[in-house]
Amino acid sequence: MKNPTELRTFLWFNGELDQALDFYKSIFGDVVIHGVNRPEPDGPLFTADFSIFGHSFIGLNWPGGPEFNDSISLSLSCDGQEETDRLWDAITKEGKAGQCGWCKDKWGLSWQVSPIQMRDHLENPDSAKAEYAMKALMEMGKIVLDDLYVHDAKS
Repeated sequence: MKNPTELRTFLWFNGELDQALDFYKSIFGDVVIHGVNRPEPDGPLFTADFSIFGHSFIGLNWPGGPEFNDSISLSLSCDGQEETDRLWDAITKEGKAGQCGWCKDKWGLSWQVSPIQMRDHLENPDSAKAEYAMKALMEMGKIVLDDLYVHDAKS
């Protein structure tokens, strides 16, 4: 065997792969296009091999395929509230807000936008603070770190 087995996520975009790649490049920045299959020079893509933050994908551009559903989501672990807000706002602008950090982009692909600092609250050694954070999280759409913290006025 000359080439090692590789695991990539396959995403079927129903005729809008070019638009999806442009969108992902605009919000994530760290998008690398590794290869494309564009049968006609000025026509739409057929497939694209790309990565976002180092995670490999294959995108298929064919109308009439299955729609994305909630059985799979892509998880974004981001640093801080500002980055959480930026990503959440960009994804939900033409998409849909969900619960507990889940949201969908305009193509229906599910994302989880989670600040890494959330674990400090959910895994707090003080069980009352951890329980408070979990209950607060279950009521959120976008995760708001400050709302996971047991403030003195609430304790």
